[in-house]
Amino acid sequence: MYCKCGLVEFGRQVFDKMVVRDSVSFNSMIDGYVKNGKVELGREVFDSMPVELRNVVSWNCMICGYVDRFESAWELFKGMPERDLISWNLMLDCCAKCGKMEVGYDLFRRMPKRDVISWANMIDGYGRLGCVDVARGLFDDMGERDVVSCNVMVAGYVQNGYFKEALELFHDMLRERKFCPDRTTLVIALSAIAQLGNIKEGIAVHQYLEKNGFVVEGKLGVALIDMYAKSGSIEIAIQVFENIKERSVDHWNAVIGGLAIHGLGEVAFGLFIEMERLCVQPDDITFIGVLNACGHSGMVKEGMICFEIMRRIHKLEPKLQHYGCMVDILGRAGYVEEAARFIQEMPIEPNDVVWRTLLSACKSHENLNIGEPVAKYLIQRDPHNSGSYVLLSNMYASFSMWDCVRNVRTRMKEREIEKVPGCSWIELEGAVHEFLVGDRSHPQVQEIYSSLDKWHTINSEISCCKY
Repeated sequence: MYCKCGLVEFGRQVFDKMVVRDSVSFNSMIDGYVKNGKVELGREVFDSMPVELRNVVSWNCMICGYVDRFESAWELFKGMPERDLISWNLMLDCCAKCGKMEVGYDLFRRMPKRDVISWANMIDGYGRLGCVDVARGLFDDMGERDVVSCNVMVAGYVQNGYFKEALELFHDMLRERKFCPDRTTLVIALSAIAQLGNIKEGIAVHQYLEKNGFVVEGKLGVALIDMYAKSGSIEIAIQVFENIKERSVDHWNAVIGGLAIHGLGEVAFGLFIEMERLCVQPDDITFIGVLNACGHSGMVKEGMICFEIMRRIHKLEPKLQHYGCMVDILGRAGYVEEAARFIQEMPIEPNDVVWRTLLSACKSHENLNIGEPVAKYLIQRDPHNSGSYVLLSNMYASFSMWDCVRNVRTRMKEREIEKVPGCSWIELEGAVHEFLVGDRSHPQVQEIYSSLDKWHTINSEISCCKY
């Protein structure tokens, strides 16, 4: 009882005072330790357990504790005197989480019996490895599906960027009506919609969950806020946030992140101050959101205040992302020298993203003195990343240093480095359209480019009128 309530220490005291212990008492103690994250203490109890008292439940409890440690779980699994379906499924789950799908496939093939959990574990494992076609093949081969197996397949699509396919499968679930989507299904579907920016789909899901009695709270609330924010409807995202009765830090993070996307730095910073007033404990993600919002709104002073609050008041050690945000805040505002000095004074080694943020600021504010050595340093660190070459070339071009531009492009050709094309999506009349830079494969390409030319002409005329 104590272990089930999370009071493992009290449970251990009772366990130690027991004159006679049986399999149930040992298994309860092992399970309590494992479920409360104290796996090594659970292993000590397991190892001290008389062999004659160990049963399949004892072994399963320990394998469950090692679900993200393949070697330890595999050693136990191989040593089991007998196994049940749970044993096989636990080991499959471990293979999926640890990327050991060759072993997982062999186990799946040798299983005496399979259930929907077995299939779901296999689908999950291949999805995690990016083998979406293999995962979908298994999903299609399943004799019987449930909501969990569907969720795993939809999640596999989303994790690998197949957002349209994820939504198609979600709609299949709704049409077939063999089982109803649960909260997890809706969270995953909303995350796919958020990536596509398909507001009509998002509204339809919102209406579905309200019609079917789902309470907007927890992860579902976070997903709904995120979807509306990323789909361009920040006002509705704020409404969803305000209507949530019991808000966690994740809800605050979602709405602050959404405000950052929309360049509403003052509102985001105001919400952060409101968090402080209400004594809502912020986390790392909160500060990333607020710092991003400050950066996109040119709020240098507020960004510096936020960074100091993080360190001095909440005693949170800034991570690389936070330092990167500060470099971005200073760089965007034109404080390039200060941004460079900030990097030099960082207590942790800056990564390429931090340096590239500084380089981008140098390009924007035409600071060749800092930008050129930074670009050359980045190229030396990662000679096959096109981003550094492109920024350096563009910086040279802004100073009309055409010989240097040619030299950079020659080096790119010699090293067979190609610029990665930009990509964007728009949703129009219920359909999502994808565009790549230089891509002319769209069926309405002529009309699109004609319209763009007209807008370019109008924009040029407006610019001339300003002066």
